[in-house]
Amino acid sequence: MIRINLLGRARPKASRKAVPLESTLQLVLLVLCLAFAGGVLWFHWWQMSKDLQEETEGIRRQQSEKARLENVKRQVEAFERQKAVLQQRINVIEELQRNRTGGQELLEMVANTVVRTEQLWLTSLTRKGKGLEIEGSAGSINSVANFITQLKRSGYFQRVEIKESKQDEKNTAIQTFQFTLTADFSLPEPRAAAPAPPATPQRKG
Repeated sequence: MIRINLLGRARPKASRKAVPLESTLQLVLLVLCLAFAGGVLWFHWWQMSKDLQEETEGIRRQQSEKARLENVKRQVEAFERQKAVLQQRINVIEELQRNRTGGQELLEMVANTVVRTEQLWLTSLTRKGKGLEIEGSAGSINSVANFITQLKRSGYFQRVEIKESKQDEKNTAIQTFQFTLTADFSLPEPRAAAPAPPATPQRKG
């Protein structure tokens, strides 16, 4: 459809309404506020993600260290058990060695105590490990008491106890007493060597 301008005048253009400046500024400020809030939220999210990652890494390191320490603990406990077993074996070997080599010392010390005790003689000596059972006869109860005192003073006998003491009724001609006592025999611990005295400085003449 063709339109013809019969009046010969230019057709007036439609006028545009101007947008107020205040509305534009408000829109700009709103966009800026939203952008700032979005930036703050993104930074906060990034910071929290970083902290979470560091905490996760720290927990992983602590778990790894805990596993390592538990492994070390198990190794130490196994070493302690092995050490206890070895120490027990060493103690048994040392005890057997002391019992084996203490036979001569035992006979010598018993003989010495009998010699130092008047009116006393032994009839039986039984040894089981370090335990002893001694049987004998004496002319009096005092001789038995002196014999026990000599055993204790020797340093080789511990826990000396009288088990039985009675008068021998079979021998009426002479008054004698039969006795049985028990004791533990062990070699005395070797004494540590005394430190040498300091040398006296010589004076120069």
